[in-house]
Amino acid sequence: MTVITLPRRRPRSRLARTEAKWGLIFIAPWMVGFLAFTLLPMTATFIFTFTNIALDQKVPLSFVGLSNYQTLVSDSDAWGSLGVTLRFAILALPINVLLPFGLALLLNSRHLKGSGLFRVLFFMPYVVPFVAGVLIWETMLNPADGWINEFLRVIGIAHPPDWLRDTTWVYPGLVFIGVWGIGGGTIVYLAGLKGIPTEYYDAARIDGAGYAGQLRHVTLPLLSPVIFYTLVLGVVEVLQYFLVPLVLNQGTGEPGGSTLFLNLYIYKNFFTYQNIAYGSTMAWFLFVITLAITLALFGTARRWVYYAGER
Repeated sequence: MTVITLPRRRPRSRLARTEAKWGLIFIAPWMVGFLAFTLLPMTATFIFTFTNIALDQKVPLSFVGLSNYQTLVSDSDAWGSLGVTLRFAILALPINVLLPFGLALLLNSRHLKGSGLFRVLFFMPYVVPFVAGVLIWETMLNPADGWINEFLRVIGIAHPPDWLRDTTWVYPGLVFIGVWGIGGGTIVYLAGLKGIPTEYYDAARIDGAGYAGQLRHVTLPLLSPVIFYTLVLGVVEVLQYFLVPLVLNQGTGEPGGSTLFLNLYIYKNFFTYQNIAYGSTMAWFLFVITLAITLALFGTARRWVYYAGER
């Protein structure tokens, strides 16, 4: 009979124990915040989906099983708000991913003079309070006297669009408002571009690659982790799109229900209809959709995302 002896674990040094202790001390505020404000609320809302809990509890609290999920399946408003969210995502997501990338390429150019000033100018709107920015854009997109429509009239468009009150133009109008805050994404892309070694570009130029060739064979592969990161965050943000339509229309979904996004419908179930149980069910519905799309993106990452540390 062969006896397998496991190697004895070496005791950690005093320095290692001290580093571990201080590491736990520094991470403790985040752990407490995660438990108190993320994990516990998520657990509570999951339990609520199986009950009839409401803010104005007129009937005794009881276990209702899958009743809330059955209601969700047959709720046309919920599926309609999901469709609104997905239609807006198809328009907004590519712009929110590609436009900051293009601006970062421009700011990273050696031929652009005063690039530092432009970086500050592009980032400044990102630090403006979001609600204030939305109200500013509502004024600029005003069909009667907003400066955007005034400019369109000057260049010959006699009847410019009613950006935020026309179902045809409301999504482009909301995208305009979203472009206001792309400075953060631009800075992230710019940091990624600055991290690409110049030797790769020198080698590409020696091989005869022009700007397009360098972009395709050097920039895009080495920047693909940043693009993937921005894409995942963009998906999460657009599926949780909420504050802009709430500020503009007080959550009414106008015009014609075209701005009743899924997250806004969840908010209305929680605080307008005071139905915590069904609101929690819809919140988990949104979580599952977001998780599924995110996992699908991670599934495609091996095909196009390049990590320098991998074999």
